[in-house]
Amino acid sequence: MHDFTILVVPGAFASSVSATLDILATAATVAERHGEATPRWRVCGPQPGPVTLGHGLQLHVEPLENSAADSSCWVIPGIGVSDVDMLERRLEEAWVAPLLCALNAHLSNGKEIAASCSAVFLLHAAGLLDGRKVTTSWWLAPHLQRISPRCCVDPDVMVLADPPLTTAGAAFAQTDLMLHLLRRRLSPGIADAVGKALLLDRRHLQSPFVVPAMMAQGNALISNLTAQIEASLPQLPGVKALAAQAGMSERTLSRHVHKATGHSTRQLIQRVQLNKARALLESSKYSVESVAEQVGYQDATALRRLMRRLLNASPRQLRQH
Repeated sequence: MHDFTILVVPGAFASSVSATLDILATAATVAERHGEATPRWRVCGPQPGPVTLGHGLQLHVEPLENSAADSSCWVIPGIGVSDVDMLERRLEEAWVAPLLCALNAHLSNGKEIAASCSAVFLLHAAGLLDGRKVTTSWWLAPHLQRISPRCCVDPDVMVLADPPLTTAGAAFAQTDLMLHLLRRRLSPGIADAVGKALLLDRRHLQSPFVVPAMMAQGNALISNLTAQIEASLPQLPGVKALAAQAGMSERTLSRHVHKATGHSTRQLIQRVQLNKARALLESSKYSVESVAEQVGYQDATALRRLMRRLLNASPRQLRQH
């Protein structure tokens, strides 16, 4: 019997796959030293034999055999994609349809599935997300929410458990996902020891890594808005002014912004302010008060509050990084 089935699909993000295997191997070593049960895992794919990962690397996998006796948690590292169009093309490949049937059967048997980054879209394609709370890579989250309106997508968190599904953010959130699964399926002590051995911090949020310009994903309106907002700092444009410049009503602008980013227009403005403030703190010796003034805040306390809420960090902590 296995604790984990690592499901490796063609074009999987190579670093995510190797990090998963390294974490499990380290967990086995740590558990053995502590006299605890070691994790058991297998590496499977839609088809047996060599699977080509991202950048041409290959990994030999076993056939994926689904049975009611399989109590392992199926873990799917992210698919290597660079944009939504590429993701949609990948989901049309021949290996996908049989895998979706297997995912449905595994969940129907009451078993767990975990996925990170773009692999969460496999769960959507299998019809497994309705009524659930999930996360994915923050720049893919608005697209997932659009195509899966009956689930709640939270792009700010790193790992989100809604049993029997567990989802995680961008590609390297696979490490956070594995630590979470080790903590829950083995023991907190093993997970903590693995984190220390591999120098992996427990990260709870994706929001500190959001770059507003990348949220555009080819959307000209969002690209123009983020450029306008940043260029206007420290004078903040109001939503009304942005809407007028875009030639639409505030309500229409808000609808377009939310559809493209998952945020309101006011939240987009805050993201741009925050991104600029973070860059100034990390690359200069300006005081927090000076940085606050340069991004449109008269009160540094308001900036500190925003950083704590969205980045889970103080200005001093950002400067130390």
